[in-house]
Amino acid sequence: MKKLISAIFLLFFTTGIHAQSNDTLMIKTSAVCETCKETIEKYLSYEKGVRSSLLDVDSKMLTVVYDPKKTEPAKIRLAVTKSGYNADSLKADPKAFNRLPGCCKKPHDE
Repeated sequence: MKKLISAIFLLFFTTGIHAQSNDTLMIKTSAVCETCKETIEKYLSYEKGVRSSLLDVDSKMLTVVYDPKKTEPAKIRLAVTKSGYNADSLKADPKAFNRLPGCCKKPHDE
């Protein structure tokens, strides 16, 4: 009986450690093509706390799943701007924008 209680306690304890609560953030970007999609998603894959990102090129909406204990929406938006794209009301970093391929450099303010 003692081993059973210990096993149950251990199961609940380890499950609690691995359970993570993620939040979802939607960001309007200035992306225009599949290259933009690849660039943004790859850039965010290196961002601490970001679990996944998916850009819908047609709507220009970026969906980011992140761990709120490790990052926050402002940092994620800033990371998008550092990749060369607008993130909601934040403008793209000019140096990063200049490094983008020509197909991605359509005017950001349409």
